[in-house]
Amino acid sequence: MSLLLPTLIVLASGRGERFAASGGQGSKLAAPLAGVPVLERTLAAARASGLPWHVEDAGHPGMGDSIAAAVRATQHAHGWLILPGDLPLVQPGTLRDVATALISHPAADAVVPTFDGERGHPVAFSARARDALLALAGPTGAASVLQQAMKDGRCVMLAVSDAGVRIDVDTVADLWAAERHLAGPPG
Repeated sequence: MSLLLPTLIVLASGRGERFAASGGQGSKLAAPLAGVPVLERTLAAARASGLPWHVEDAGHPGMGDSIAAAVRATQHAHGWLILPGDLPLVQPGTLRDVATALISHPAADAVVPTFDGERGHPVAFSARARDALLALAGPTGAASVLQQAMKDGRCVMLAVSDAGVRIDVDTVADLWAAERHLAGPPG
């Protein structure tokens, strides 16, 4: 890979209200998944990816605020991969593949991994998106920045074989589903 790697941002400052509403105890990011906290699994993938990474875990009012703070903290990066901390099954190789796609498509403002035709995470943004990411606020994350890249035809959809790009832990049922996925097929 190029020396000008994008920075992986792991978002870990959400309140986890859906997890609590579904009967979860404590933080969803601290919930054990096969004995390892959800966030620790996500961070293990970040570390193993070889990409520069930053955890944004300060309390922010919304995902947009968290992304803006993380981009501000890493503003000299050569782009960003935005990964919610509640995606514990994403593979390090997939993180590298998304970063490589961003580097390999210099005209792209965004790269979105897809699994079975459905969009997942992390979504990557080029350095050209810096100002738009810094301006984010509120609960919707970077959806507006991604929509603009798609509208402008500057978004690459990257098919991956990693179901982990779509498996997030928002509820207790999601945690159980992730546990089943991690255990593999029965038999």
